[in-house]
Amino acid sequence: MQTVTMSRRDIIRGLAAGSIVIIPAGCAYNEELGRSQLLFVSQGQMAQLAASAWTDLKQQQRITNNPKYVNRMNRVAPRIIQAAGHNPADWEVQVFDSEQINAFALPGGRIGFYTGILDIMDNDDQIATVMGHEAAHVNFNHSGERYSQSTLAAAGLTVAQVATSDSRYQREIVGILGMGATLGVILPFSRKHELEADRFGVRYMHRAGYNPNQAVRFWETMSAMKSGAPPAYLSTHPSDATRIAQLKREIALLN
Repeated sequence: MQTVTMSRRDIIRGLAAGSIVIIPAGCAYNEELGRSQLLFVSQGQMAQLAASAWTDLKQQQRITNNPKYVNRMNRVAPRIIQAAGHNPADWEVQVFDSEQINAFALPGGRIGFYTGILDIMDNDDQIATVMGHEAAHVNFNHSGERYSQSTLAAAGLTVAQVATSDSRYQREIVGILGMGATLGVILPFSRKHELEADRFGVRYMHRAGYNPNQAVRFWETMSAMKSGAPPAYLSTHPSDATRIAQLKREIALLN
């Protein structure tokens, strides 16, 4: 996978000056995903960037030692990590003591679950649903792609500012481009990433011996708990109906 190691500031300055073109250099076709990815940073570089954030997070938030949560994660996480093609010894999974109904992945095989999300999970299969989803985010360097997308969007806005000499229109044009970049590029790619993580995550849980139908049950539970969600086109996540429909299609291919 070809990457560009220039800093974000260098990329933006180069584009504004017209001295570099980064799109061809940063694009690589991912056979497994079946699409091209715009990547200016490698997985290793993203892992280095995430290392300090992970250390800070563990210092700022309380890690639970409650066997009620830890034992469940210790049963599920290694099986999913191995099914995703990695050595569990190389990854770190922590459970944070918080009522947040959430989980997250950081580059370098760092996964965080909150006790709040474990409290609504009926069984290990539902833990495997989310664990597989987060492992897929790591596998496909989605964080690196999001970083690259935001870098390109910022560079485009800088170009617009340089190219627009009339100050009366500069603010208006940059504002329009900013909204266009957000709705047209950054959010759709985030939704694409979420659906990819769902699709490959259910494959990992199936490969690890878990019941993929529980992925649907989990997201139905999540959907029932929500109220007042923003329209899908203004969200970084797809609608629950969209992801449930995709999961059902994917599961049908597994059976």
